[in-house]
Amino acid sequence: MRFLKKFYTLIIFFFLYAPIIVLMIFSFNNSKSRAKWGGFTLKWYAELFKDNEILSSLYYTIIIAVISSLVATVIGTIAAIGIHNMSKIKKTVVMNLTYLPVINPDIVTGISLMILFIFIKLNLGFITLLFAHITFNIPYVILSVMPKLKQLDKHVYEAALDLGATPLFAFRKVVLPEIMPGVVTGALLAFTLSLDDFVISFFTTGSGVSNLSITIYSMARRGINPKINALSTIMFITVLLLLIIVNKRTSRKENA
Repeated sequence: MRFLKKFYTLIIFFFLYAPIIVLMIFSFNNSKSRAKWGGFTLKWYAELFKDNEILSSLYYTIIIAVISSLVATVIGTIAAIGIHNMSKIKKTVVMNLTYLPVINPDIVTGISLMILFIFIKLNLGFITLLFAHITFNIPYVILSVMPKLKQLDKHVYEAALDLGATPLFAFRKVVLPEIMPGVVTGALLAFTLSLDDFVISFFTTGSGVSNLSITIYSMARRGINPKINALSTIMFITVLLLLIIVNKRTSRKENA
């Protein structure tokens, strides 16, 4: 029975990470062919940083991901605290409304936002793309922070107020440290979702502004370029290192 559990787990991880490993290996392939190995090389990484189209897309992707995740984290955390303090009926209604954007198909969200931006006569471009990313990231932050708020002992906050602390000071010193793991999780989730998004970005951006997903899609239509493998490898390693750093910091705080 124990062998079957380990084997089942191994199979799951194999199907999850085998494609990524293959992609990373072929990012060092000297040949453009995906069917044969032509020797080890770093030329695709060198060419990657010479490609102005990819570098421009990388710039917009990172800027939008950072700004949208920060704004969505602030708004989502404040919203989660407000929802947590609502009455049971109001909380149920608002939480159901929060779940809708999460389960709603991306294409519906993308087209809806595009129609909204056109209706209010906002030119499609960087601003609309940023607003779209903030919009679809907020529910994920709320859903990440809410479990930590449920675990929070409200009497600790009330005790801080009774001891003379202002509401803002009590929040910063009592509430925020307790819910910080949820806030960090929501921020990371928002950041990775922004990096990964294609459908909503495709409908809400304009000419001259493309993120990596749109650029890679356009390049893939002309054939898979090994530079895409190199770019994907760098992005995967960066996100992996970020997760490791955050997990280590979280573990240290919990053990302290």
